[in-house]
Amino acid sequence: MSLGDQASRRLERRWAPRYSFRANLEIEWGSAVLRGNTRDISSNGMFIEVPDTLWIGAGFMARLHLPQPLKLHCQVKRVEPGRGMGVSVALAESESRKLYSDLLSSLTPPGV
Repeated sequence: MSLGDQASRRLERRWAPRYSFRANLEIEWGSAVLRGNTRDISSNGMFIEVPDTLWIGAGFMARLHLPQPLKLHCQVKRVEPGRGMGVSVALAESESRKLYSDLLSSLTPPGV
C-alpha cells in the first residue's frame, strides 16, 4: 500500500469535518496534569499537540481553555510521536454539548 493510499484510507474514516482551531488545554490523567494545545477539532474529536503523548486507548479528562472552560472526556485514537495525538471526544452534560456545538458552529468550514 502506497503512502497516498494510506492517507486516503485515513481520510475516509473521518466522517466529521475538521476545523483548524487553536486553544490551550490541560489533560488530567490520574494525578498528573499535562499541558497542550489543540490543532484541529471536529464534532467527534480533536488533535492535541503535546510533546509526551499517551498511548492508543488511554482515556483522560481534558479542560479546554475557553471564555467558559469546557471539560471533555477523551480517548486516544492515534499517536504522532513528538507531535501529539488524535483523540475522540465525549460530552456527558447537556450544557457541555451545547457549548461544544456552539464552538463548532462559530468556526469556518475547511476550504472556505
